[in-house]
Amino acid sequence: MVSMKHLLLAGLMTCGFVIAADPVPPVTFIGHDKVAEALAKGGGIAKGSDLSVSGSHRTAAGKVEVHDKETDIMYVTEGTATLVTGGTMVGGAVSKPGQWLGSDIKGGDTRHLVKGDVVVVPAGTPHWFKEVPASGVSYYVVKVLKP
Repeated sequence: MVSMKHLLLAGLMTCGFVIAADPVPPVTFIGHDKVAEALAKGGGIAKGSDLSVSGSHRTAAGKVEVHDKETDIMYVTEGTATLVTGGTMVGGAVSKPGQWLGSDIKGGDTRHLVKGDVVVVPAGTPHWFKEVPASGVSYYVVKVLKP
């Protein structure tokens, strides 16, 4: 007959193997100088297997984008812009696997972004920086990647 002590020990050993099999990734630290540079010029800040963090600075409108497997989380740090999300992409073409670029959006929601705003654009949703003043807009982008 198996005692409760043996069952508990077996359970703890099993949990230990499960925990050991799925290691926690290391903490990533990025200094303020690199972050400021990425926000001023655009560029990557950090990357993992399921996410990426970058800084962006735009001084003009962009193209309509759709990412099949990436949710974009944008945080405006400086400036303003007009962002259109949702609706239907017009003139879409694959720019690289899982990425589409287009010329316009039919329908959708138009928002005027200012410093401090956060926008979450789910994977598969058209989005477009339709208007950006010459003074520009700076923002962080966290891309959460779906498997």
